Amino acid sequence: MKHGRSFVNERPFSLPPVHPESPLPHVLLVDDEPGIRFVLRRWFERQQWAVSEAGDGESAMTELLASDEANESRVDLVVCDLHLPVISGEDLVRTLEASRPALAARVILSTGDAVADAPHGTLLAHHPHVLQKPFEFVVLKSLVASIVSA
Repeated sequence: MKHGRSFVNERPFSLPPVHPESPLPHVLLVDDEPGIRFVLRRWFERQQWAVSEAGDGESAMTELLASDEANESRVDLVVCDLHLPVISGEDLVRTLEASRPALAARVILSTGDAVADAPHGTLLAHHPHVLQKPFEFVVLKSLVASIVSA
């Protein structure tokens, strides 16, 4: 069974309407494995998302802290691996929780770790949006829908 904390919904999720004068929703993909970023990029682009990538937590943190909700640098969603070089996914989320809580709430943590066995008190045990690798795209779609519709 593939794991995701949100209910799986077979119907396509709907994004806010995209008008010619408004930009596409923007996702930041953070993973040190280029192959995973490639697959996720293609999926999000097919869903009509603008995509940027970071191969480590430090690069991601720089982009996220520079993002601005009011302009083109905004980040609507983050898909972030838990185990990253330089700054871990857990440290990235904890920093965002302290400085940009609205953005922290739009982070999907991805991990190959056993989510059901996560130690109590860890971010993995309580973060609301977790994508366990390997995953099915229907689970990712459900997680994205739960965040963009909130």
